[in-house]
Amino acid sequence: MYKPSNEPLEKLNIFSLKGIQMKTFHITWCMFFICFFGWFGLAPLMPFIRDDLHLTKPQIGNLVIISVSTTIIARLIIGKLCDNWGPRKTAIRLLLAGSLPVMSVGLAHNYTTLLLFRGAIGIIGASFVITQYHTTMMFAPKIKGTANAFTGGWGNLGGGVTNMVMPLIFAAIVSFGYTKPEAWRYAMIFPGVLMWLTAWLYAKFTKDTPAGNFGEIDYQKKTRKKTDWRLLRDWRIWALTLGYATCFGVEITFDNVAALHFVDNFHLSLKTAGICAGIFGGMNLFARALGGYISDKTGEKYGMRGKGLFLAFMLLLEGIGLLLFAASGTLLMAMICMLVFALFLKMANGATYGIVPFINKDNVGLVSGIVGAGGNFGGMLFGFLFKSENITYIQAFNCIGVSIICVSVVILISKFTKPRHKRAQANKITPVLALEKD
Repeated sequence: MYKPSNEPLEKLNIFSLKGIQMKTFHITWCMFFICFFGWFGLAPLMPFIRDDLHLTKPQIGNLVIISVSTTIIARLIIGKLCDNWGPRKTAIRLLLAGSLPVMSVGLAHNYTTLLLFRGAIGIIGASFVITQYHTTMMFAPKIKGTANAFTGGWGNLGGGVTNMVMPLIFAAIVSFGYTKPEAWRYAMIFPGVLMWLTAWLYAKFTKDTPAGNFGEIDYQKKTRKKTDWRLLRDWRIWALTLGYATCFGVEITFDNVAALHFVDNFHLSLKTAGICAGIFGGMNLFARALGGYISDKTGEKYGMRGKGLFLAFMLLLEGIGLLLFAASGTLLMAMICMLVFALFLKMANGATYGIVPFINKDNVGLVSGIVGAGGNFGGMLFGFLFKSENITYIQAFNCIGVSIICVSVVILISKFTKPRHKRAQANKITPVLALEKD
């Protein structure tokens, strides 16, 4: 017989809905999935939007850049709000506020207004921080990495599904007699409505912690301390931020340009290009979770140093995979290399957040927000490569591949363990840091 528990779970049963922990687990990844759907809903429709609004390559590049750059600030803010408000209230308010530009982007009839809407939509990318924070609250230290990887990966799956589904929604609207310029506008109402529904689910079926909401258990007064901004001196945070910039940052960049790349370089239809691009995102079904699981197992045996080495290895293979994708001359070879590249990229995502919860237990939200913002900062920087008239998409992929390999070296030489005296003191306070062994 099932007995409800108000403690973090030590076992993850992904097929269960019993208890507030597992309900929250499933609702929080669904929330990120839906937000990802709205965040990148325009990307697979960009060939039609480009023709409708007569966009140039630099303008499309600016749209890519702003779609991820506004998320940088949003993730930093959302991380701190999770610490203060709790993940439940933060999620509900973000969903309701973010749905407005998603549904209203169809009002854009020129490049400037589209740019403004695209920037406003970018704030919902901060939902990732909520997902990771909320999952961290619900699970015990030994499976935090695995649980975070599952929720992050299944949420990221929204990027792949978006590339597949939005062209179908677009085609269905056209079949009812609407023009193509009308169809892409109406299509964006769909993810906005889903965000409303998800806000209701979040309000009804989740709690901030297994023991209850922050206000109910007076969480801040009992367990929270004033933010010690000296944590910003911790090199481990910035190493992870750099690493996440070259895995998740590459992922969101690829989500933005993949469909255009397949249309322009392999002359595919929008629907076929969307399916090809969607397969990239579809790897999140298992790959990110696999990265988090291996990170946890590596941590049990080799500590934080082992987790860091595993992340460095995943980044190295990711960079090599992207270089091979850029060199592919046929669609078949491009698809094979994309799958290899996607596997290691998403495993690197999971491996990164297999480390994040152990960096600073008193500021999990802030650390998650900083590292998460790093992913978007990477996406913003890489977006400039796709904006340039003098650099082809292939050349841009090559530049990014080399950058990933360089960052893998940085992660390799970074030490994710604390000095012994600090580690001993921390272990007296919480078992979370017990993984921090040599």
